[in-house]
Amino acid sequence: MTMKKTLITQHDFLSIVNMLAKIEAKIIASKPILTFNEVVAYTGLSKSYLYKMTSAGIIPYSKPNGKQLYFSKDAIDSWLMSNKVKTQNEIDYAAITHVGLNRAK
Repeated sequence: MTMKKTLITQHDFLSIVNMLAKIEAKIIASKPILTFNEVVAYTGLSKSYLYKMTSAGIIPYSKPNGKQLYFSKDAIDSWLMSNKVKTQNEIDYAAITHVGLNRAK
């Protein structure tokens, strides 16, 4: 039995790498608990910035064995969505409501 060598193009190779990255992202997104490297991949934060955030106590994490860091995906999602910036419509509505309430006094 002879094996036939098959060459793939650079485009095909990059396509495969891209598909694998998408699969990895879906796997990470489905996990409730993430490792440090998974949080880096999930959030797009750099490793050094994530280390700074954990050291400063800004981002929630657990360190059950005293070495490895673990993160709750739900807590990371909540942290990512904190400090919401209001839309212009929300600002306008708040202003109208505030003016309306102050006129009634």
